[in-house]
Amino acid sequence: MQITQSTVDVGGARLYYEEAGSGRPLVLIHGFTFDMRMWDDQFEPFAQYFRVIRYDVRGYGRSSPPTSEPYSHADDLKALLDQLGISRANLLGLSLGAAIAINFTLTYPTMVSALVLADAVLWGHSWVETESGDVWRAGREAGIREAKRLWLWHPMFDAARENPNVAGRLSRMVADYSGWNWENDDPGIYPDPPDSQRIGKITAPTLAIVGARDIPDFHVIADTLSHTIPNARKVALQGVGHMCNMEDPEAFNEVVLTFLKGG
Repeated sequence: MQITQSTVDVGGARLYYEEAGSGRPLVLIHGFTFDMRMWDDQFEPFAQYFRVIRYDVRGYGRSSPPTSEPYSHADDLKALLDQLGISRANLLGLSLGAAIAINFTLTYPTMVSALVLADAVLWGHSWVETESGDVWRAGREAGIREAKRLWLWHPMFDAARENPNVAGRLSRMVADYSGWNWENDDPGIYPDPPDSQRIGKITAPTLAIVGARDIPDFHVIADTLSHTIPNARKVALQGVGHMCNMEDPEAFNEVVLTFLKGG
């Protein structure tokens, strides 16, 4: 399969992306501290049916870090799609990537054909879990190495740690993460009012996926998405946690492809 690897300039930053396949565009958006490699089990299988684009979000992987200038992830994604000549796409995001996909859909609704949100972060959600705060404090006070250690032991990764292959892949991506977001004040622009108050305006067909073993906050968010977005439904994947696409790629891919192909 032919894979295109390149970069695009987006408002003072450079985004690295890869592209394969043909047909309707499908964009894969990764989670916090990770990069496009988390989609290794989806990229080529999905490219059998779609024009698949995966990219490193600003500040992650091979994309450049934020500067002091304000930016938004939604505008970065729009700039990427514009430069690739894509006016409308399916979006698939996990965790932070799902938050970006939600915000993009609310900001540019006519550019989204369908939305798949896996173990989604929802900006404006009132979080119950507290471990992430410990990680951020460690990044500022004890250093990036300690923050990375604590992050990989977060309860949301309990199921992933049980699979040596998945645990190793996560460790490599986190090891390669610069830690920029833990050490710096991010000038990123976040929605006001938050997306949690606006998701009822989404009209694109939406699938909310959650790993059955993920922490309670992500189950609450999945329920909120499926109950509030007019044309949405929820699927809980059994036996997996937060990194559901990596922990059981066969089940994940089947659910996503059935949805996107209209099954």
